[in-house]
Amino acid sequence: MKTFLALSMAAALSLPAQAQLRLPQLPQLPGVSRLPGVVDRVLPAPLPELLSSTTQLLDLRLTTVRDLLSRHPDLIEADPAGEPIRRRELVLVSPNDAALAAAAALGLTRLREEAWPELDLREVVLRVPAGLDTADALARLRAAQPDLQADFNHLYSRSGEVAAGAGSASAAPRGPVRVGLIDGGVDRRHAALRRVAGGSFGCGGAAVPSEHGTAVASLLVGRDRGFAGALAQAELFAADVYCDKPDGGSAEEVVRSLAWMARERVAVVNVSLVGPQNRLLAQGVASLVQRGHLLVAAVGNDGPAAPPLYPAAYAGVIGVTGVNAARRVLPEAAQGPQVMWAAPGAEMAVARSGGGYGVARGTSFAAPLVAGLLAAELREPDVAAAAAAVERLAATAVDLGAPGRDPVYGRGLVAEDLRVVPEQLQARQAR
Repeated sequence: MKTFLALSMAAALSLPAQAQLRLPQLPQLPGVSRLPGVVDRVLPAPLPELLSSTTQLLDLRLTTVRDLLSRHPDLIEADPAGEPIRRRELVLVSPNDAALAAAAALGLTRLREEAWPELDLREVVLRVPAGLDTADALARLRAAQPDLQADFNHLYSRSGEVAAGAGSASAAPRGPVRVGLIDGGVDRRHAALRRVAGGSFGCGGAAVPSEHGTAVASLLVGRDRGFAGALAQAELFAADVYCDKPDGGSAEEVVRSLAWMARERVAVVNVSLVGPQNRLLAQGVASLVQRGHLLVAAVGNDGPAAPPLYPAAYAGVIGVTGVNAARRVLPEAAQGPQVMWAAPGAEMAVARSGGGYGVARGTSFAAPLVAGLLAAELREPDVAAAAAAVERLAATAVDLGAPGRDPVYGRGLVAEDLRVVPEQLQARQAR
């Protein structure tokens, strides 16, 4: 799955959330393999030159999205804005009997329904019949029931080159600490993760490790010779919303995972996924935040001119951008009021699914460093304690860019010491 660049151009050229630019890779290091990018192409121009051309970015995004849709037309289609959605599915949020009757009158049939009492939410997923366009079905349903919260089943994508790094050995947390991860599957057999306790959710209980999920998990809780994540002795509660399915990462699956985090009382949850606004996801996020949880999310890699991506842009979510070793924001990172903090997001070592380490880049990998720092401060969901944890972290931030909070670096740079440089990791493991 790939990240969507929602460029502010003509709506007809808007692109699905699945497309992800592959940025120029870091040099290959002896003994440290490079993680594959999410798009099997390397940009033909130097990065600054390419990012100055909106047209080139748009062409790349269009090509990527067309490839995705052509490979999985039975599972995925695009909504009117070009965002990828599950084919012929609509999601109703806590519908009443009148709404269900209106749906039935349009020929929509129930696929499944589920209640999440932890979030005070209930969903009903409808199947759109053959012969009726999915977007038309949603428009008719909203016209028939103006107060109904109905939407597409949008797909959300990973936001980075697959993983980012952790720093020098971090201090052990005081007593058991939990931190949550909503992402792809985690390879708990990896040397950096095999001693990590906690729980797993999704995929019917099956383990479906992924590069991205394993890398992000290593930044949160990994520990190995020469490598340590932000909370190297914490428990990891990891939800897999992809399960290696082409249409994985739906709004429905993300909200289901949020409900699990609420049940398990995991106070801080990292979500390195991006996509469009969605009514089901918006309510799920709001409910979790209102209960005193902290949701930390990558702001995305669609460029500084792109519209905000979600869930990072929802109110109450901690949006994180990435910087390189020189403290400069990644040129592909999103910008705007959704940026709360900056953290290392490039030139870092991360665990690879199947073993070994790779080099990664993207806002996906800055977010878990911030989540780890906050999880060390917030042990239980609590609104006041969550606000206090945010302010304590803000007090440690290094102000970058314009004085005060700005749309590029937010409130400043944190977690700068939580970086394992690939060359250093190689040297430490060779001893």
